[in-house]
Amino acid sequence: MTLEENIKSAIRDVPDFPKPGIMFKDITPIFGNQTLCNEIVDGFVSVIGHKPDAIIGIESRGFLFGLLLANKLNVPFILVRKSGKLPYKTISYEYDLEYGTAKIEMHVDSLKKGWNVLIHDDLLATGGTAAAAANLVEQQGAKVSGFTFVVGLEFLNGKDKLIKHSNNITCLAQY
Repeated sequence: MTLEENIKSAIRDVPDFPKPGIMFKDITPIFGNQTLCNEIVDGFVSVIGHKPDAIIGIESRGFLFGLLLANKLNVPFILVRKSGKLPYKTISYEYDLEYGTAKIEMHVDSLKKGWNVLIHDDLLATGGTAAAAANLVEQQGAKVSGFTFVVGLEFLNGKDKLIKHSNNITCLAQY
């Protein structure tokens, strides 16, 4: 089986979560298979085409493979969290959701100007959170070198929001 097929066979569909009509793609069963976890990290390494200066993981599932990928590449791992969760001075970015707004933050000293930064999350849906993370990177004078996701929901067109930051967008499994 291909990596995409292995990922899809491990993902659990949860109907009507978090609300009726939604088919939630639960990646947590992947973490019971260390061989697949290693294949996912190696899959990202093989397609990103460059070594970034740092990797950002978006709260919270973006921390899981983001940290593994940063360790594999021997680069710093930086957290992007929901507002109010980081203990030191932060910069923030507020963005629109379907019903309201959200705000994410990162520490003010996380990135250096000119760094090439890879942004990682578990799933690309509408692209709003990843685009907000890209804006944080750019606020600090760094560049977005790409985005990586375990899963992409193509029908939600999330790549459309990311392309202005980088056209290097990888989803290992597509729905």
